[in-house]
Amino acid sequence: MRKAIMVTMCLAAMCLVAESDDLRVGMIGLDTSHVPAFAKLLNDASDPQHVAGAKVVAAFKGGSADIESSASRVDGYTKELQEKFGVKIYDSIEEMCKNVDAVMLESVDGRPHLEQVKPVIKAGKPVFIDKPMAGSLHDVIEIFRLAQEAKVPVFSSSSYRFYQSLKDVLKKDIGEVRSCISIGPCHLEPHHPDLFWYGVHPTEALFTVMGTGCESVVRTATPNTDIVTGTWKDGRIGVLYGIRSSGTPHKVVVFGAKDVAEQENSGDYALMVVEIVKFFQTGVAPISAEETTNMFAFMEAADESKRQGGAPVKIADVMAKAK
Repeated sequence: MRKAIMVTMCLAAMCLVAESDDLRVGMIGLDTSHVPAFAKLLNDASDPQHVAGAKVVAAFKGGSADIESSASRVDGYTKELQEKFGVKIYDSIEEMCKNVDAVMLESVDGRPHLEQVKPVIKAGKPVFIDKPMAGSLHDVIEIFRLAQEAKVPVFSSSSYRFYQSLKDVLKKDIGEVRSCISIGPCHLEPHHPDLFWYGVHPTEALFTVMGTGCESVVRTATPNTDIVTGTWKDGRIGVLYGIRSSGTPHKVVVFGAKDVAEQENSGDYALMVVEIVKFFQTGVAPISAEETTNMFAFMEAADESKRQGGAPVKIADVMAKAK
């Protein structure tokens, strides 16, 4: 009996050590469905897809009054975090940062991301910035500059990049990749460049296949559809097919030297959260700043091409203008 009690006490002690080893995560911006979804994956050990190693313990509400889908959800998600996961709400980002090891910047509105991330960088906390990384290419460049100067790890991504179905496509033996078509949602929001709001998802998938190196962009736009064609420095072609109707599929079709591979299914948030926790633990970003910047320049160039009636726009030109 005594031996059984001792074993139980040892197991309990091990559990306490394991819990104490969990990184304390703070969230900024409680206005997106990603907030409760990520908190459940991290905090709920009974979840079949539970991601160990970090827990959400603190948050700053945020919210944008001029975006209905933000303002209408802040209070509800705040209440859910408090009641389901015991998350403490702070009145300032600065105060929250004193009580966490890492930060997830979740504000659905990309415009305040630069100002919201500044105190996080000043506090030296590794930070994941949810899509869109910012509300302009200029702000994307500035965030990376500030993080690099302060030697603070930062990365941003859409969950599409980490879907297992996309990983499976990349494993197929189709020879050297020559081109790719990425199909996905492209709903617009008037305060953001067109592709930043939802087109960022299929754009992320496109760059997952193609990598960095896009040099010029041409866009054809109608009320319901966008077709954005990028030319990479080695002659490869990447095409974004953005759709604004409901029931939008999301998939890539990859054309190789030997064969063609097509994504069969979608995915969920779990694999991205796994990568976020690894990033918090190691300080090593799974995506380079160069690739993310090139991706946002692609989307910014697409808007410029639209303004010019579908004329080709060089990435170098939009980069020079944004700096």
